[in-house]
Amino acid sequence: MTPRERFHAVMNFQPVDRLPAMEWLCWWDKTLERWRGEGLPADLNREGVLRWYGLDVHERLWSTPRWRFPRLPLRPRSQGVIDSEADYERLVAPALAERSLKLEPLRGMAARQAAGEVIVELQVDGFFWFPREVFGVEPHLYAFYDQPELMLRINEALCEYNLAMLETVCGVLTPDVLCFAEDLSYNHGPMLSREQFDRFLAPFYRRIVPRAKERGILTMVDTDGDMTEAVPWFQSVGIEGCLPLERMAGVDVAELRRRYPKWRMIGGYDKTRTHLGEPAVRAELERLLPVMRTGGYIPSTDHQTPPDVGVQGFREYVRLLHEYCRKAV
Repeated sequence: MTPRERFHAVMNFQPVDRLPAMEWLCWWDKTLERWRGEGLPADLNREGVLRWYGLDVHERLWSTPRWRFPRLPLRPRSQGVIDSEADYERLVAPALAERSLKLEPLRGMAARQAAGEVIVELQVDGFFWFPREVFGVEPHLYAFYDQPELMLRINEALCEYNLAMLETVCGVLTPDVLCFAEDLSYNHGPMLSREQFDRFLAPFYRRIVPRAKERGILTMVDTDGDMTEAVPWFQSVGIEGCLPLERMAGVDVAELRRRYPKWRMIGGYDKTRTHLGEPAVRAELERLLPVMRTGGYIPSTDHQTPPDVGVQGFREYVRLLHEYCRKAV
């Protein structure tokens, strides 16, 4: 099987020769700095690093309007970029209206995807994530109550932006996954209520998810922390799975599988175990093995691999990951 065939079969609960061996979120910049000091060639791009370690390759296209509007000088990210609706009109609205995309890199990616060599993910800003970046962390949470109309206006424009990007990308290739970046959970659960989800997020998901599904694109959400409570919320708008399933936030993939048998999952491997050596890595993979055998689940680190993992330690992790991806079938 090709990596792409294998990915789709697993996500559709179908038989495979082995599970995909993937590093979905990849690494921190400090991790790459360490690895380059330990022999990783400095000229390798993301795909090159994956191949160097012997992992299956997936390409991520992250289409976000955030890279088109300026951050205010000396203003920390947690404070966002606006204080008022006038700021939104001046700094953010123009970025949401600009929907051009460089297509040439997609054409080479499309050829590798068609050959089954790579899995392609289109990642877009979600309807919790983007307003948080605009307002800032604390002002965003107040905005649900103090500026609800502006919040809805922002998400309306974001929805139109995301739909336009989906159409543009699909003109060149059909992504295997459409993933919404949300990060709406922390270690005690979601940072908003179901009522807020239904008012401020759900209407926009219901507009874009069907457009992806009619093309056969798997829809997933990326949210850190413990998202267990929020799974039914996302299911109600058609989302089919999630990642990265952070173990240190208390996420239990076995319990998720028990509660939601057809919920697709990527991640779940406790990244803090890798630097401890083979016994710790093997024990963590043994914990995940029963779920690996149920289908619809790809084991991967539950966030970027940290810089306390050296080249040899990560090679050992990849070797054991391959062993368990075969053992799971």
